[in-house]
Amino acid sequence: MLDRQLLRENPDFVRAGIAKKKIQAPLDEWLTTDQQWRSLNTEMESQKAELNRISKSIGALMGQGKKDEAEAAKAETKAIKDRLEAIEPQVKDLEAVMAEMEFSLPNLPHDSVPEGVTEEDNQIVRIWGEPDGPPEAVPHWDVADACGLFDLARGSKIAGSGFVVYTGWGARLQRALINFMIEHQVGRGYQEIYPPYLVNSASLYGTGQLPKFGEDLYKANDEDLYLIPTAEVPVTNLYRDEILDANQLTMSMAAWSGCFRREAGAAGKDTRGIQRVHQFDKVELVKYTKPEDSYDELEKLTGDAESLLQSLGLHYRVSLLCGPEMSFSNSKCYDLEIWSPGMQKYLEVSSCSNFEAFQARRANIRFRREQGAKPEFVHILNGSGVATPRLFAVLIETGWVPGQGIRIPEALRPYVGTDLIPVLA
Repeated sequence: MLDRQLLRENPDFVRAGIAKKKIQAPLDEWLTTDQQWRSLNTEMESQKAELNRISKSIGALMGQGKKDEAEAAKAETKAIKDRLEAIEPQVKDLEAVMAEMEFSLPNLPHDSVPEGVTEEDNQIVRIWGEPDGPPEAVPHWDVADACGLFDLARGSKIAGSGFVVYTGWGARLQRALINFMIEHQVGRGYQEIYPPYLVNSASLYGTGQLPKFGEDLYKANDEDLYLIPTAEVPVTNLYRDEILDANQLTMSMAAWSGCFRREAGAAGKDTRGIQRVHQFDKVELVKYTKPEDSYDELEKLTGDAESLLQSLGLHYRVSLLCGPEMSFSNSKCYDLEIWSPGMQKYLEVSSCSNFEAFQARRANIRFRREQGAKPEFVHILNGSGVATPRLFAVLIETGWVPGQGIRIPEALRPYVGTDLIPVLA
């Protein structure tokens, strides 16, 4: 959510930021409604002050024996009360309309975010390693079949298209990745969190999934509960409606969870194998920082996510997203994309973002620099550290040894319990 003073005092700046993201947003409608609200609110406060002044005068007039003047004053207070009864509901209604429109105003991109239209306009910031894999690259679904790692047909039978059952060594590799990733980030100073998989609507409003992306969420019938699309939601909301001390910042948290997404707008995209599924595992990294520290912390956060890919020896690149490729809620975002030798393309496995005060303002998360100081909104950052399906896919494609099985990276071997997942007998 954006600061109302910014909307009022610098609407052209806000309009330019919205345009950079190529998002349709009701800024002009909000400004018109705000003008109406301020006019009526000023009249309401003026009428209340007048009512208070006249009410205080009635007793004095009665004490002075000025009965007629007192009665006239009483009649005037009655007229003011009638006017207030008409104005107050209008003020409340306009306030509600403004608040609803504010939830549809996106966060503004940082000055360093490049202009652009499509993903082709994203800027490649750096590249790590060289493309690797067997001379004759094989897509992950064929490798998985050869080693019995997952079963898409039975996943579809159980839950529907887009769900997967990991089997045998595949289930073990999935579990190993989760343990490895969470321990890796805890070793880099993150506090481990194990959050609920269900959250209420207030939590989703806090992080920005509601109201704009409600169609991508799985909702429990007859309850104010949703399956989480990412651990970002419960972890970001841990301190909703709280005021932190400055000495608690920066807070760094790492959470493993299942993630559940309808992917309503992604029909037909990357559907082969496990590139895009409705349920997956992910380690999420979340930071609360002071405003002046947030962009330095974004670079650290991105480096923490990169370090995991480096430890696995995977070739990747880091892209700075242009405006339209960013999410509704972030101010700056880096994507980490690993190279798939079997599909001959880069796959995004992490987005590392600074949301500045956008989520904190929605969730009312603040801090005080010192005792008695005015509370300020924290800056919130998050990034995947990382999502498993595409990482799983690239790992088995990269490690594939024809006729033998899948070579496991050294850092992961203690978690998997072997250096080679064999082909089925």
